[in-house]
Amino acid sequence: MPQFIKDLVDAISAPIPYTLLTTALLGVVLVFRKQVTHPVVFSIGSALMVLFFIGAFPDPNFNQIVTKPDNVPIVILIATIVFFTWLSLRRAVINDERIKKGLPTLEGEAAKKKVFTWPDLVYSEFICMLLFLAALMTWSLLIQAPIEEPASQARTPNPSKAPWYFLGLQELLVYFDPWIAGVLLPSFIVVGLMAIPYVDTNPKGNGYYTFEERPFAITFFLVGFLLLWVSLVIMGTFLRGPNWSFFGPFEYWDHNKLEPMVSVNLSDYVWVKALGQPLPQNPLIREAPGFAFLGFWFVVLPTLLGKTVFKRMAEEMGAIRYQVFMHLFLWTALVPLKMVLRWTIDLKYLVGIPEWFLNV
Repeated sequence: MPQFIKDLVDAISAPIPYTLLTTALLGVVLVFRKQVTHPVVFSIGSALMVLFFIGAFPDPNFNQIVTKPDNVPIVILIATIVFFTWLSLRRAVINDERIKKGLPTLEGEAAKKKVFTWPDLVYSEFICMLLFLAALMTWSLLIQAPIEEPASQARTPNPSKAPWYFLGLQELLVYFDPWIAGVLLPSFIVVGLMAIPYVDTNPKGNGYYTFEERPFAITFFLVGFLLLWVSLVIMGTFLRGPNWSFFGPFEYWDHNKLEPMVSVNLSDYVWVKALGQPLPQNPLIREAPGFAFLGFWFVVLPTLLGKTVFKRMAEEMGAIRYQVFMHLFLWTALVPLKMVLRWTIDLKYLVGIPEWFLNV
């Protein structure tokens, strides 16, 4: 692979280009889903990605990252997520066209073809079980388990990473206080999933794939799952190196690379840089700008959106369900906002009161 392509990939793997690129890619896929999900287009895109992987594999830095036993499942995870996201959007496009023509959905057509549980379904499941068992046995023989030497307090791994399913939360620790990143946000995820049947009572889209009948709900889900979870797992797995610094896929993991972590709170920007005054001693006065922003974000903004952008949604949901939805929605939106502010202006906390263990 030419060096200029490697340099380009490393450049766009920086946090801001990476986030902008993934967001724009998801937007293009959703807007032009009819063209992007066409089998020919998807086949060409998949072939290009395979060619890129084959061309990049000889690079020692790229090879070391993707062949690490811990990272091999993540490579498979990316491939399967891409495939099943395409498959679901493809079926959604077909169903939307069939609904416009007054035809039943693909799932409705399949429901007419009933088969017996035994032997049809059980036999197919048994064959799949044998195939997966053979694949797992082959995998275990070819790839050694990543068991390292006994833990030592005098020698901490660098980088020290959590299991892959916690890498998204570990990445959030860079932008939020531990009690928010490790407790509050995961709790909101669980509560949000539990609240879906009570908040979203729209019967459309149940039991079949569609997009045009549920554009906001599906877009919100894809953004939360792909951009705020899978993307963070990829970032923590392949782009976070020694000292938790960002490295490109073709960049050598230099343990001496140190990125200055400038900790500047919103109060510093307001009192010191904007007003030219020292920070007030009273923490409530000192963090008043942060409290004002959070008040606007969680109190004023839901009302404004309910009268403008989400007016129809607010009327259909009612006051209580709308407020529950908006607070979950705004907490979700606060995550990328906080990440961008950290990458651009080195903003650490909107509200920083360490003496009260209150940092947002």
